[in-house]
Amino acid sequence: MSALPDMSASNVTVIGDVMLDRFWTGATRRMSPEAPVPVVNVSSQEDRAGGAGNVAVNLAQLGLTVSLVGLCGDDEHARALRSCVEEAGVRWNVMPCAADTIVKLRVLSRNQQLLRMDFEESLSPHANDLFVGFAAQHLIDADLIVFSDYAKGSLALIESLIARCRSLGKTTLVDPKGHEFERYRGATVLTPNLTELEAVVGPWQDEATLVEKAEALRSTLELEAVLVTRSEAGMTLIQSGAAPQHFAASAQEVFDVTGAGDTVIATLAGCLSAGLPMAESARIANRAAGVVVAKLGTASVSPQELTEVADALPSARERQGVVSASEMLDVVADARGKGQRVVMTNGCFDLLHPGHIAYLEQAATLGDLLVVAVNDDDSVRRLKGDTRPVNAVADRMAVLVGLASVDYALPFSEDTPAKLIEALAPDVLVKGGDYVVEEIAGHESVMARGGEVVVLDFLEGHSTSSLIERLND
Repeated sequence: MSALPDMSASNVTVIGDVMLDRFWTGATRRMSPEAPVPVVNVSSQEDRAGGAGNVAVNLAQLGLTVSLVGLCGDDEHARALRSCVEEAGVRWNVMPCAADTIVKLRVLSRNQQLLRMDFEESLSPHANDLFVGFAAQHLIDADLIVFSDYAKGSLALIESLIARCRSLGKTTLVDPKGHEFERYRGATVLTPNLTELEAVVGPWQDEATLVEKAEALRSTLELEAVLVTRSEAGMTLIQSGAAPQHFAASAQEVFDVTGAGDTVIATLAGCLSAGLPMAESARIANRAAGVVVAKLGTASVSPQELTEVADALPSARERQGVVSASEMLDVVADARGKGQRVVMTNGCFDLLHPGHIAYLEQAATLGDLLVVAVNDDDSVRRLKGDTRPVNAVADRMAVLVGLASVDYALPFSEDTPAKLIEALAPDVLVKGGDYVVEEIAGHESVMARGGEVVVLDFLEGHSTSSLIERLND
């Protein structure tokens, strides 16, 4: 992971549903005689900014200049919320309206949430043209706009605001809610979770279908990217003109997922505003989510915490060697986040000879990392007969990663590595010999994502079969 960028020069406006997150905490030592519920002896109260306010606080914690725009009441809860926001260094640009401020009250004991009570009414009647005009004033000086939609009504006219952002050439990120994603047409990035995505595009049976549906959504809504947050399964980035990228979850312990989505979009926004590429920004956002879910309640992540997590992770080069398919997915995501090209090839590689060496050296020159998928023993027997392989798959992979040209080796059990190629989505797929591109397993998925398929010549006079024949003579 690259060093965190300096975000201090960035100016971000957050627009959306603001609310007060209030926490009552106390000891629980007995059950109520009136009902089968615990009695909490409340000893402390803590207020935090929730919803769009939490996004703004997360951004401020990362060192950005942040303005918060939204709607709330003119009441004690609004004053408490404003205090939370301004203490974090966020500029309060919330328009008062004739509605009560939204409050989410959580009762905690022994580091567990026992109860949540919501006090809210729809803000839609107040999110009128007057509010759009008010919000639009805070778009001009912003480097980037974040829309935090909690379906409370503040963004009832978000289409108009996105259109204004687009006319100004502003990057816009949207954390969506509900079933009407058409409202977000023309934004730069959408960050739905799995539940939100499924509600709009329908269910899927496998990874390929998930990616296909997310890409169709991205294209239909004229988005640059869709970042799907997938809880313990990490995140998947679907980006225009690039192969899908998966980022494995990084949390060591999940304590509380409250506000994790806010941290993701805030970190993504901060990195993008500082000039990082989309993939690297998404990767850092994934790491931020891993930090915040280990905290209790609505929380944020500091640059120091992110840096510590990054420093604890080995780089792609440090992890090189024999890996599993799941480990390889993380390595590929890591490499892409750094702008590296991933080259992939496959074969039995039973008895390594000069032809193999020359071929692999050529393949390595086509990118930054060379990944070799190796047929397992059963797969080789099906292809070559009962007398093969001469060397077990573990030995074959150990020899391959001992070559300077090969970074990673991993096994596959099918007759072809087509499924593995689709999952890893290499930038370059290489095969040696007299193949034509259309005959190469996995070529369709690579080319569909804008990758290359390259056929290299083998060194004449060298083959594993001829070696075995000479040994048997």
